[in-house]
Amino acid sequence: MKKVIFTLSVLLASALFVPHLVFASSAQDLTTIPAPEGLMGIISILPIIIILVLLFMKVDMLFAGLIGGVLSMIIGGITLGRANELLLSSIPAMLTITVPIINSAIATAVFKSGGYASALALVRRGIKGRVEYFAAFIVLLMAAATYMSGIGGGTAMVLAPLAFAAVGAVPELIAAMCLAAAVSFTTSPASLETSIVSQLSGENVGNYVTTMRPYWILFTIIAILIGFFGTKMRGAAFLGEESEEIKAKSNRELLINTIPAIFLLFAVIVGPYINNAVGMPILGPLMYLVITIGLIALCTDFNIKQSSTALVDGSQYILTRLFQVGIFITFINIIGETGAFTVIVNVAQAAPAAILVPALIVAGYAIGVPAGAYVATILALILPIAVSLNLPLLAVGLITMGVGLGSQMSFVNITMQAQSSGFDIPILQVVKGNSRYILASLVVLVIIGLVMV
Repeated sequence: MKKVIFTLSVLLASALFVPHLVFASSAQDLTTIPAPEGLMGIISILPIIIILVLLFMKVDMLFAGLIGGVLSMIIGGITLGRANELLLSSIPAMLTITVPIINSAIATAVFKSGGYASALALVRRGIKGRVEYFAAFIVLLMAAATYMSGIGGGTAMVLAPLAFAAVGAVPELIAAMCLAAAVSFTTSPASLETSIVSQLSGENVGNYVTTMRPYWILFTIIAILIGFFGTKMRGAAFLGEESEEIKAKSNRELLINTIPAIFLLFAVIVGPYINNAVGMPILGPLMYLVITIGLIALCTDFNIKQSSTALVDGSQYILTRLFQVGIFITFINIIGETGAFTVIVNVAQAAPAAILVPALIVAGYAIGVPAGAYVATILALILPIAVSLNLPLLAVGLITMGVGLGSQMSFVNITMQAQSSGFDIPILQVVKGNSRYILASLVVLVIIGLVMV
């Protein structure tokens, strides 16, 4: 580590005091920066390769980005002043994506109030021992909760222990939950990943979510079927009893507890259509924030103060991650100023157009497997290429989904770690159980990329 720090110090000093050729001296979009040619073109993409290698080695994402960024400053002759400008523009750009921040905070408050635990208990009581229906509902709840909150790992931390206590470690159920999480957090109106897609593509969050919603629904249905038939095939049965707190509640009380979650899902999915129909944001972020927090106070054991506190606390995760990614994107923007992404785009444009999107989907998946803890970071690396190629928003979304699928085969992904912990099995067992279903889903995704784009 001392050698690495010494090397970084030398690189930084070089960037500050040694003159170099400048490929891009003014603020330009990454797609318009001229590409260096010949040997310099190859050298310009070295920082990207180095960052990927460091991520594969599980090096902290910001340290990996710093190494790549400093190297690009040396290669491109980018001044410290220009790097400061990029930092001061990149972080605010990420933090101004407010709708995902609001949605994530509200959904976390619903989590903490016990809405999802109540929904599972209610379904368990209603299905009279038909455990496959319970498994299907767990997958549906995994998809819905992740879609509303944008946080797959947080959802798994809540639902995996409940599922394990109810039916045990059914491989198909675990795989279905992971698939549902992957397609939900990569298309959610509340996720960090959607924020990054919006920031890098220049598209409105709502446009991206609307474009990808049919494919989210398709893969969610596939995940539900995997969980249903897998659990039925294995002849699983209910194991433990309800917790004392849940057992003390009647079905009517449990149903009332789930009302905030039902309303939030309705507002997130149906709200935009209602707003367009009436011509005003009757179910915009302000209204469904106030209504959901009010419903939590009315329908759960939380009072208004606890509901408000849960809302504020719920924003911490996504705000922290947006700040972190904003710093990382600074280094990516520094790399972009050398013309590195233009070099990659020029090479990619030589490939047959028919296989371009499938190739990027597979590339995103392949990077997601070893570096699945950094889905947002991977998107910050791969999406500028897709955007520079002027690919449609659907293609960008499919590539994002591909990275999400890869993350569900990763030993370092937080959702995978939550599943391992919640189901009390080694993470290797989770990866093995996921493999056939995640790979099959990747094949479906590639076919969609071939046919629809």
